[in-house]
Amino acid sequence: MIPLGSIVNALAIIFGSVLGCWLQSRFPERIRAIVFQGLGLCVLLIGIQMALKVDNILIVIFSILLGGITGELLRLDTLFERLGNRFKTIIKSDNAQFTDGLITSSLIFCIGAMAIVGSLEEGIRGNPTILYTKAILDGFASIALAASYGSGVLFSFIPVFLYQGSMTIGAGFFQQYFSDPMIAQVTACGGLLIIGIAINLLELTEIRLANLLPALGYVVALTAIFG
Repeated sequence: MIPLGSIVNALAIIFGSVLGCWLQSRFPERIRAIVFQGLGLCVLLIGIQMALKVDNILIVIFSILLGGITGELLRLDTLFERLGNRFKTIIKSDNAQFTDGLITSSLIFCIGAMAIVGSLEEGIRGNPTILYTKAILDGFASIALAASYGSGVLFSFIPVFLYQGSMTIGAGFFQQYFSDPMIAQVTACGGLLIIGIAINLLELTEIRLANLLPALGYVVALTAIFG
């Protein structure tokens, strides 16, 4: 089947990012700074809302710890930075925040209940309504993100489309794993990562979020075993 919801979602991100990049070049530095800070506060709220959906806090804690250790051992931050910079070279972008924008926006758009539930809903019942709603939200979010980070946000449509599209096409297979408790745990773990994004945006400290990404795999595995 054709994942229409994911296609519309990807197009919304592209359109919003183009608009955000256009606005970025017209904002003076002080406006860009306050937009960055405002975005950080909004992302913090999103992350807190997601994290509070936790079903078993111990599983999430161990997932974050194990994920961080795994990510540091694998040096995922360096790997993602190299991939982002290579992609940046291919498209000949001179945006210094290209890689940060790509990774940050991909995390925000891919992590969450709407991405999972919407993809499964379209794949099983042929109803893309949830993904259409997510597309509207992501479209507006991409405007703000692109106005802050620039062109890297635009290319986050690629992981979003691949992630949601694959779940839609393989919905029958994924459905057996993504029960309500599983979705709650993944959403909560993802919420903590998004709080980390907010902390980075607000420049409170620097969290190497790429090295925490394995936590999402651990939370699925640990929830399946102990949840």
